[in-house]
Amino acid sequence: VAFGSALGLLRSKNAVYSALNLILNFITVAILYLLLSAPFVALAQITVYAGAIMVLFLFVIMLLGAESLHHQGTLPWQRPLAFVLGALLLVESAYILFIRPGTLSTGGAVEPGFGSPAAVGEVLFNRYLLPFEVISVLLLAAMVGAIVLTKRKRGDL
Repeated sequence: VAFGSALGLLRSKNAVYSALNLILNFITVAILYLLLSAPFVALAQITVYAGAIMVLFLFVIMLLGAESLHHQGTLPWQRPLAFVLGALLLVESAYILFIRPGTLSTGGAVEPGFGSPAAVGEVLFNRYLLPFEVISVLLLAAMVGAIVLTKRKRGDL
């Protein structure tokens, strides 16, 4: 389902349908996280990506009217570069999978509380408290900056 929704995202001509396929992809990835016993990451995937960010994407698509924009086409060098980079990725993947299969790690045994909200909160607010606070201040500054940039005149807000 994740692979099919990713293909639907890429092949859809309608921007709204592409966004809906992306939501479906986010949900299936969250289910994969649940299968890997990471409920906190799955919940964050649903809440942050499928919830907040995709609502923002759909709002921007509807606000800007992306379907009514004129398609300008691609530059002539983009398609050959895409094929070269895709072939390079396939060769690299085949090399890792078939020639050097020992480089792929299967991982180790996972401790019982790994990925739980309590364990994530323990690490986040003890070990990574300063980076967490710095990121929260940066996000607040970005939000204020976006509001200031969208303000047209002094009397708008």
